[in-house]
Amino acid sequence: MIRVEQLVKTFGEVKAVRDISFQVEQGEIFAFLGPNGAGKTTTIKMLTTLLKPTSGTVELDGLDPTVSSNEARKRFGIVFQDPSLDDQLTAYENMGLHAALYKVPRHVRRERIERLLKLFELWDRRDDGVKQFSGGMRRRLEIARSLLHTPKIIFLDEPTLGLDPQTRNQMWTLVKKLNQDEGVTVFLTTHYMEEAERVAQRVAIIDHGQIIAQGTPQELKLQTGTESLEQAFLALTGSAIRDEEATAADTMRAMARIWSGRK
Repeated sequence: MIRVEQLVKTFGEVKAVRDISFQVEQGEIFAFLGPNGAGKTTTIKMLTTLLKPTSGTVELDGLDPTVSSNEARKRFGIVFQDPSLDDQLTAYENMGLHAALYKVPRHVRRERIERLLKLFELWDRRDDGVKQFSGGMRRRLEIARSLLHTPKIIFLDEPTLGLDPQTRNQMWTLVKKLNQDEGVTVFLTTHYMEEAERVAQRVAIIDHGQIIAQGTPQELKLQTGTESLEQAFLALTGSAIRDEEATAADTMRAMARIWSGRK
């Protein structure tokens, strides 16, 4: 469903992604893990048409998103780290707006909205303003909305960041049910290693822009001689704290130099 070969992304002198390759099978739950500034978000942006690769190839359901970006976007839904709902609208209105933007046929729109809001336990709050929702309810609504146009792939970028353990558990239970019932391929990032170990069938770990390990959680634990995915992750990436702000600043400075040179 997703095929990445020798993917590279540079910003001036900064090489954010360095010649990575991996595949995600149809119907798989795949975790893409790494420390702060490792290249996860840059990779997701290339997979979802927001950034063009410097070199290498990407395929989503057989499509090249750099060539057929509009068709590729129909194949996936995405939930970013940052909130993207309209606080001035109700839950139902947010769903309806997304349906209109993705040209979901009117004769199936209402039924699809109702089914997803019921699945994510939001139907009773459909006419309430999103500004009244808790963080967990907003996240559930964002995931429901991302599935409205019946994508084959859903990208979840830190979907449980900042949520309490009960809400996180509920979220992943719903995602697993969706994956099993509809066969949706799930590509996720998270800093909660226990979540990845519990829900993901396979894992890729990226560090300094390079994939340093791939396999099932069990295979990575055997490879590192550890008892948990978190221990395996630390064994592979080290335990030093990463300065995400410094990495981001380097990238922004490189992009600014590129932009200045074009003027």
